[in-house]
Amino acid sequence: MESIWLEYAWALLILIGLEGLLSADNALVLAVIAKHLPEDQKKRAINYGIIMAFVFRFGALFAISFIANVWQIQAIGAAYLLYLGLKHVIKAKFGKENENIREDVKEEAAGKGFWPTVGKIALADLAFAIDSILAAVALALGLPDSPLDDFGGMDGGQFIVVVLGGIAGLILIKFAATWFVKLLAKRPALETTAYAIVAWVGVKLAVITLAHEDIGVLDHHFPHSTGWTLVFYGVLVAIALFGWFAPGKKETEGEAL
Repeated sequence: MESIWLEYAWALLILIGLEGLLSADNALVLAVIAKHLPEDQKKRAINYGIIMAFVFRFGALFAISFIANVWQIQAIGAAYLLYLGLKHVIKAKFGKENENIREDVKEEAAGKGFWPTVGKIALADLAFAIDSILAAVALALGLPDSPLDDFGGMDGGQFIVVVLGGIAGLILIKFAATWFVKLLAKRPALETTAYAIVAWVGVKLAVITLAHEDIGVLDHHFPHSTGWTLVFYGVLVAIALFGWFAPGKKETEGEAL
């Protein structure tokens, strides 16, 4: 029993770290969208954005949790997470898509009024909410069943991990966004690392889908086996360490000169 709770605690720590990185990007996008507004309106728009992020994340949480065990939803979620993560990683490696996106956001936001800006923030929040909860549910579904009763179509322990991860993300948006934005500036590779982790979580969800009773490509117990658990967390830690120690863009450019 203790080993189960240790695995839950480890998964929660990983999820909080992942939520922190994704929340930093969320907060950065909110700041960019609201940048053109006067200072008082900017703060108000970002506060509205944080409130909407809270509402959307919990809305997505309860919507997804009730259908999380449907294999078709798992398959779509796996495909989406793989697409989202690999698209970002590939473009970060071979192009300058991230800078272009943020420049486009700045240009589109310029000259817009307060409420149109809030509407744009709402759309960004919705996208981040779906991404965040999908990643959290995928990670939680790979955990062994807990002794807690089911809730919302999920094991009670898994549901709690998803809820705590979502709350952590919201707290980080509100109170730690500045620190994470500075960290991303110093270690830009962490942003790509976050999306690489999202893609790897998509692989985990794909494994769970293939092991579903109605699919049967993999053994039903494989996603919870010791071997796969060690491989999954081993690769996850390796991705995180690589992202942490990878040189920043400025360092790489300096070396090239």
